Amino acid sequence: MKDIPSLDRPREKLQRKGAAALSDFELLEVMIGSGNKTADVTYIARQIQKMLRGCGSGLINFDSLMSLKGVSTVTACKVLAGLELSRRHLVRTHTPLLSQQDILARLEDIRTKQQEHFIALSLDGGQRLIAQRTITIGTLDVALAHPREVFADAIADRAASVVIAHNHPSGDPKPSQKDITITQQLAAAGQLLGITLRDHIIVTRSEHFSYRQHHLL
Repeated sequence: MKDIPSLDRPREKLQRKGAAALSDFELLEVMIGSGNKTADVTYIARQIQKMLRGCGSGLINFDSLMSLKGVSTVTACKVLAGLELSRRHLVRTHTPLLSQQDILARLEDIRTKQQEHFIALSLDGGQRLIAQRTITIGTLDVALAHPREVFADAIADRAASVVIAHNHPSGDPKPSQKDITITQQLAAAGQLLGITLRDHIIVTRSEHFSYRQHHLL
């Protein structure tokens, strides 16, 4: 962790960009807090992430967490408490995002942002939402996203497709040349990775622009 620049460390990244910008692994690092003499926080987070992917949160219990190297009673309790809260209040919907309106409903919170927020939605083969993340937050009129940043988590999610979106604080939903270029790059990267770029949607307070609707994808 000490080798990571301070601004890119999970806690600092969460403060700057919000929790949605963190990967699952980074969220675990924040939840765990720190390592111990047995194992550092990175190693502990990797083990728990592997367990989550292997058996799902439903089969994780106190004993299974305590069997992992470096996991203390405090860490196990933190993780179990977080999982229980998510089950009670933040359970992922199993309703597919089949229409453009379904996707737009997920983007309401960025319509009125004063900076451009670049969002990525990972979808499974049934078009159900796996995860929604804030990839970058730009200046008043610029939000850039590299294909690596968009697809890194989508690959980890084992997503079948992604939808990207960002807001235009100016109020004009028309794509800029930069928007067109990054969309072309993302579509090409997705084709190579086998993860379809389903759509790129630009939203303003009251309007939106869909690349797919305008036959640009």
